[in-house]
Amino acid sequence: SHQHGEITIPYRIYIPFNYDPNKKYPLLLNLHGAGNRGSDNKRHLLFINRPLSNPALSVDEAIILYPHCALENKWVHTNWYAGSYDLEQVPESEELKAVLEILEQVRETYSIDPDRIYLTGYSMGGYGTWYTAMAYPDLFAAILPCCGGGMAWNADVLQMPIWAFHGVDDGTVAVTESISMANAVRAAGGNIKLTLLPGVNHNAWEPAMYEEGAIEWLLTHKRGEK
Repeated sequence: SHQHGEITIPYRIYIPFNYDPNKKYPLLLNLHGAGNRGSDNKRHLLFINRPLSNPALSVDEAIILYPHCALENKWVHTNWYAGSYDLEQVPESEELKAVLEILEQVRETYSIDPDRIYLTGYSMGGYGTWYTAMAYPDLFAAILPCCGGGMAWNADVLQMPIWAFHGVDDGTVAVTESISMANAVRAAGGNIKLTLLPGVNHNAWEPAMYEEGAIEWLLTHKRGEK
């Protein structure tokens, strides 16, 4: 776990079985959803670990960081039902600050390719993905936000490739959240693919992983590509 002020963030790291410190590895940062919050450093793996442990996925050579948000906290302190928000009203959370400190520690400990750092998350973590990419736009090679939303007015800072997913029938986070983000990114000249999943409620993450090859897509990109 990592202590940042009064915030404690437990986390797990997946290290490839044949890790070689003489090689450079991609790093995938995953931000979980609200239903996986807790303090046991396990609950956040229940949902995300199924797709990422699928042997058909090419994540054997990636280091994956899974921070765990406490039950009473959020990655981004905004109402998920309220739509786009103002950065001055929603400053960077202590939780996300702690996550970035953990990421830096991981980069210092393991052999990470600085041009292959990726960010993904679903639901609450989808909001966290949009926010973190906007706060640190030069850090990530590509991002994958699922069923989240963000600051559409600030989309011009997102110059990395983006693939966003949202269930058309999502009853928790309205599909219009991802649509407004995608429209704003496109209007700013960014590179975004938005996949809307008909008949899917709030579990857009699983079809994204299993059916669409989203993780493989992430790993094809290097920082600086548009």
